[in-house]
Amino acid sequence: MDTQTLVEALTLERLEVNLFRGTTPAEEAKRERIYGGQVIAQSLLAAYQTVEDRLCHSLHCYFIRPGDPSIPIIFEVDRSRDGGSFTTRRVIAVQHGQQIFNLAASFQVLEEGFEHQSEMPDAPAIEDVQDDVEARRAFLDRAPPEMRESMERPQPIEMRTVGGRMDLKPVPREPRQQLWFRARDPIGADQHMHQVMLAYASDMSLLGTSIRPHGVSWNTPGFQSASLDHAMWFHQPTDFNEWHLYHQESPSASGGRGFNLGYIYRASDGALVATCAQEGLMRMRKPKPKG
Repeated sequence: MDTQTLVEALTLERLEVNLFRGTTPAEEAKRERIYGGQVIAQSLLAAYQTVEDRLCHSLHCYFIRPGDPSIPIIFEVDRSRDGGSFTTRRVIAVQHGQQIFNLAASFQVLEEGFEHQSEMPDAPAIEDVQDDVEARRAFLDRAPPEMRESMERPQPIEMRTVGGRMDLKPVPREPRQQLWFRARDPIGADQHMHQVMLAYASDMSLLGTSIRPHGVSWNTPGFQSASLDHAMWFHQPTDFNEWHLYHQESPSASGGRGFNLGYIYRASDGALVATCAQEGLMRMRKPKPKG
């Protein structure tokens, strides 16, 4: 799936005032559940259909039930508040008559103010890090048959994970990782869509950070994982056609949950453009008793 196909697939159909319908990209329809970044992106896009002249500066969301990729998602927007500087929206995503996800987002008029930020950490040069798609192809013969198609398929987000992906070499590592990412194909000038695509991509590897110290991967038999919540703060506008560094850390894992933080820096000038936080389920399923 190329980037433009994804942009078109994320686009919503307006059903009524504050009510929209979205679908899962055809290339993703065979998944067991909807990718979390998709429903984040579509919910943010639904909120944007009711907001003018303001950009999202923060969003907070919960994954409540697994999404079914074979049927549409209904998005209901609550126009919580329209203030002088800030606008608040709440979005509920529904399938089979049940809420699968909800999002609260705040939007702000652009304004000048005090500024500071943490410096972008050191990372290997982009050209020295292998594209994840190419890295995966080297492991095709060891991948389960159901994963081979997705491993070979072009991805709309170009990702280059420093040191290689955990799912290819599941050995204990430090609970931090870095990757370079950007839209694989050009996105238009609409800043809303750049935020939507950045939100889509932000869920792709964050949970994996808390898994790293434990020597397991998504392919480990009996391992269960899922995003539980996701928060994102947009510090300034950016162009997701450009390379960004996604620096990720996991300060804690306990109680079957892993907590992760992600910092997204623009490569060209080191600007911190967004920060993410996510807690996810990570547990080994207990074998079922025999008989």
